[in-house]
Amino acid sequence: MAIGAAARDVRKLILREGMTPVAIGTILGLLASLAVNRVLQSQLVGVSPYDPMTMAGAPILLMAVALLACQLPAQHAAHVDPVVALRHD
Repeated sequence: MAIGAAARDVRKLILREGMTPVAIGTILGLLASLAVNRVLQSQLVGVSPYDPMTMAGAPILLMAVALLACQLPAQHAAHVDPVVALRHD
């Protein structure tokens, strides 16, 4: 903000940097869960190993929580006065 960035740009930067590892982790987690479903099939009670609601619901919930966790600091950073930020030790 101190060097001319708009609040929208700051918000976008923070969201992109926060959500990129979440997206990568979600994709790797889904792939890993598909790989070990056969092994864990005996431990799943009442749910099929490839249940679409579970396979989609858990990542969507985790992504929503991560988005909220990134959105709050992004909003704060977008509204910081640049003069105060530059003078802060």
